[in-house]
Amino acid sequence: MANPLDTAEPGTAAVAARLDRLPVTRTHRRATVAVGLGLFFEFYEVFLTGTISAVLVSEFKLSKAALPPLLASTFLGMFFGALLLGRLADRFGRRGAFLLNLALYSFFSLLGAFSGNAIMLLITRFFAGVGLGAEPPLADTYLTDLLPARKRGKLIAWAYTLAFCGVPVVGFLAKGLTEGSFLGIAGWRWLFVIGALGAGVVFLLRRGLPESPRWLHSVGRTQEAETVIRGLEAEAGQTPAAEPAPASVEKPVRKAAPIRDLFGPTYRRRTIMMTVFHVLQTIGYYGFGTMVPLVLAAKGYPVSQSLLFTALTFLGYPVGSALSLPLVERLERKHLVIGSVLAMAVFGLAFGLANSIALAIVFGFVYTAISNVFSNSYHIYQAEIFPTALRSTASSGTYSISRLASGLMPFVLVPLLDSSGATTLFVVIGAALVLVALDIAILGPRTTGRSVENVAGEA
Repeated sequence: MANPLDTAEPGTAAVAARLDRLPVTRTHRRATVAVGLGLFFEFYEVFLTGTISAVLVSEFKLSKAALPPLLASTFLGMFFGALLLGRLADRFGRRGAFLLNLALYSFFSLLGAFSGNAIMLLITRFFAGVGLGAEPPLADTYLTDLLPARKRGKLIAWAYTLAFCGVPVVGFLAKGLTEGSFLGIAGWRWLFVIGALGAGVVFLLRRGLPESPRWLHSVGRTQEAETVIRGLEAEAGQTPAAEPAPASVEKPVRKAAPIRDLFGPTYRRRTIMMTVFHVLQTIGYYGFGTMVPLVLAAKGYPVSQSLLFTALTFLGYPVGSALSLPLVERLERKHLVIGSVLAMAVFGLAFGLANSIALAIVFGFVYTAISNVFSNSYHIYQAEIFPTALRSTASSGTYSISRLASGLMPFVLVPLLDSSGATTLFVVIGAALVLVALDIAILGPRTTGRSVENVAGEA
């Protein structure tokens, strides 16, 4: 059945065909790198507070009750940021939304470096989170709009491979900087400064990217879409299509499609699927990443050792992301999500049962490697299954649930670790991941190598 959201504008199929038949151009590569660098600081940020949590407890004399709100503040901000900026991207454009999120994050991360107490740190972490809340779904949406179908998965996986280098970077920086000071300033404060300055550089790189031609076309800005597409065709050495005849009456720019369409009969099944998915995957993916330092500390390892072990374990993030590169276009992404999340359940439980630091590092590394095959697969997948007119709203809206769940995780997982130990914690994580696999297996469509218009249309 044709999808009304993607066929309302005459010529949508022709626009999609022109974009999908392009080879990979300089602009495609530049967009992939610029998006990947922005994601680098998103993951840097996500893992930062958890990685230095033990240091912050000592710095601000935090009680056990005070730590969960501090850990949760960034994720709570990300929840609101994902809801707000994701919708703005469908109403006003992808490019403006991901410039705004970087500007917010950079400012408040820098401000957080000067926190004099835990309250100020909590507030600045919240607003930095608002800035970064929609970064992954905006990245997914923009690259899905821009990239040709047969290379879409691999290039998005490259962007995330670059991004996941931020995880071991923050681990090793935390290990190197938190044990002392530089220029008389505590090392943990420099971690926030580094994030702020890096995001500022990425802001400048992204200013030169074009707006999404699919989005421009979906809101009636057809001449602007044509200009972007012709530029891509010229880069590729293709002869542009004949200039379309000007319309006798200028078409008004359309508003973004209403959010209620996501809960109508066409897309309700997919919206429910991704909402359930993000609640459950958060327990496994972010639960593991933020809990590793606390688990190691609970097993009796000192802060300096646990930070080193955490950094070594975090090397699995970019390695796993790189492993996904030959897989995301060769295997059906739905099946890749299911297989990788089940493997995460197995190795997460093995990590929880590990009785030596050597085994903990091995199982932790394998878990994180597999988790990023999973992560890359689902980030590609979640943007492919919704129409252009609602792609950012749907991806960011359902993804925001994972941010909210991440904010709640410290209030659930930290007490569970304290009361029942690491084994019980990872049994709970494993069960959540099995349910993720069932959710996608039952409700998810196939997407690999298909035009996003066809994937959306079959709903």
